[in-house]
Amino acid sequence: MKKPNILIVEDEESILEMIALNLHHNNFQPLRAINAENAESFLNKNKVDLILLDWMLPGMDGIDFLKRLRTNSSTKSIPVIMLTAKSEELDKIEGFEVGADDYLAKPFSQKELVARIKAILRRKNPESVLDKIEHGSLQVNPDSHEVFYKSKFIKLGPTEFKLIFLLCMNKNRVLSREIIVDKIWNNESEIDARTIDVHVKRLRSTLKSYGIENSIDTIRGAGYKLADEMNFE
Repeated sequence: MKKPNILIVEDEESILEMIALNLHHNNFQPLRAINAENAESFLNKNKVDLILLDWMLPGMDGIDFLKRLRTNSSTKSIPVIMLTAKSEELDKIEGFEVGADDYLAKPFSQKELVARIKAILRRKNPESVLDKIEHGSLQVNPDSHEVFYKSKFIKLGPTEFKLIFLLCMNKNRVLSREIIVDKIWNNESEIDARTIDVHVKRLRSTLKSYGIENSIDTIRGAGYKLADEMNFE
């Protein structure tokens, strides 16, 4: 599962690095820009899931940059959280009026920042920020890339983890091999049907060794889905 890209636009290096480290530890991919011009250049070439934008930037300030973002068709829908020492109500109103999705006044709690980011991303793409998924006695944690059965850790390879996560997220749907390739490999590689079958077989075998029978159904001519009722020992 791809980590959400968070662009931090902040000119104070100590704050920039503190936020970046915190995001990294919380399963986000931090990206850095020290001013609006630097951020704009980055956005022209890269996909970003959310922007943390300092109000008081050198050159173009955060408010003017946010106005530019909202008038550009390629960036107008990117969520933006304003970070600023300005805490007056009128300043907050100004930020929201030009298109900010949320607002944090400095100094702020790093835990609160992560919570705000997750809340915004959850509305846009729930899969990217789920804390955990439970199916019977099986628990999948996308943040730590860990799977547990009855609190016992199940050791899975990276592809098998992505596969069980994808199946759990779509437990009432049949996933074709094409969908699985797109979600797990993002069509970046030439993956054939046989490769998918091998990974499914390997995942089934691992789950069975931990006492989970009948874990994944094969739907002939359609694909795979999580068994409606996994048999847990």
